[in-house]
Amino acid sequence: MLRALTGKAAVLAAVLAVLGVQGCGSSQPAEEEGPEPGPSAPYWGNRGYTLPNSPFTREDTVVTVTCSMGARYAGVNVQAWDPERWELRETRGFFIPVDAAFTNYPDVKNVNSPLVDLCGVSSDSPSPYAVDDLEYLTPRVRALFDLAYTRMAVVLRDAEGRATHAGYVESEGNADDFVRLSDAEGDDEQNAVMAPDGRSVWFTYITADGERRIGSRSTEGEHRLSDEGPAIGHELPLTVTGKPPRALQANMVHLAPDGRRLTATAPKIYGHVFHTRDSSGPLNAASGRSARLLSGCVGIVGWVADERVLCRTQSGNFRTVDARSGRAEGNAVAAIREDDGRVTEGMVVSADGEKFIVSVHLPNDRSGRPLGLGDFRVVSTSGEGVAVPVSAESLTSDAVFLEWR
Repeated sequence: MLRALTGKAAVLAAVLAVLGVQGCGSSQPAEEEGPEPGPSAPYWGNRGYTLPNSPFTREDTVVTVTCSMGARYAGVNVQAWDPERWELRETRGFFIPVDAAFTNYPDVKNVNSPLVDLCGVSSDSPSPYAVDDLEYLTPRVRALFDLAYTRMAVVLRDAEGRATHAGYVESEGNADDFVRLSDAEGDDEQNAVMAPDGRSVWFTYITADGERRIGSRSTEGEHRLSDEGPAIGHELPLTVTGKPPRALQANMVHLAPDGRRLTATAPKIYGHVFHTRDSSGPLNAASGRSARLLSGCVGIVGWVADERVLCRTQSGNFRTVDARSGRAEGNAVAAIREDDGRVTEGMVVSADGEKFIVSVHLPNDRSGRPLGLGDFRVVSTSGEGVAVPVSAESLTSDAVFLEWR
């Protein structure tokens, strides 16, 4: 399901206004920012981190992200919303450096990065990953940011477009406010994502001997390479969670509220629910020995409770599935009529597990041509009541809902 780049200039002016007003300062890492700490991270395995008190870290907040581009500009907008009134609480902008890989094009090294997935997919340039359904896209784009949305990981190309290096961008910085963590000739670092506390960037890389590994570089000091474990190349994204942080290379990674299990998928790996791991690496056959397959699940939206997962089914509806037995429970939940002609994809589940948000769009055309207002709806996970439209008029159809705290 491809998203077009055309029409993004329509929202460029608003993004530039935000960045222009707030672009003179830069944020600190999550544990250092702000005089008053906020609550620890909720429900998804990162409770060891204390977050700064901001609209992005408060309870009952929905966070969205969009990418905007002009002839000489590229930027990412992250917004915090009140989900009752759909009033905007705060916006943070991230300039994308000119060297950053936010799209793939001829004569340069192709890059696998969630930023390319967010910004650079069109009918002529498909996602760098095999699947870009929203259930796949949402968790890997969320992994670009630390828990408090103060830093965004990027992959930077060298001047010749051949070598790639992990780096990061500060929120509310200017166009030059980014850090390249390595300049070594021949670097092949991709899939850059942030650690939960914003103190390190993690990535997949290829050694000089051709070995595929997961690495990290600290955002402070000399940025030396730390080897974190094996990888299976650049084809699958990373998600970094926990304290101390660990990386899993897989799709649709969601930690259970109690942090003991997670959902994930990978080619040739049987199952959807796995025990959390004590080391970094790809989802593999050993992990699959105790995995649980969720019946009829084609897209994982998130956890409804410690033992229940919300899935999009083969029929296009949504069902809650027992993570222990793998069996569906309750009734199928539909966000649109059966004869509507459009499709729905799920993005986030609320922290209390009672509601979730879907995108409604034509088949194979999530963003629409030209870019316009999005059709997003809040749906009960129990199927009670009717789907309620998201009334935030400024949300365009390429917006991705990242989190509902």
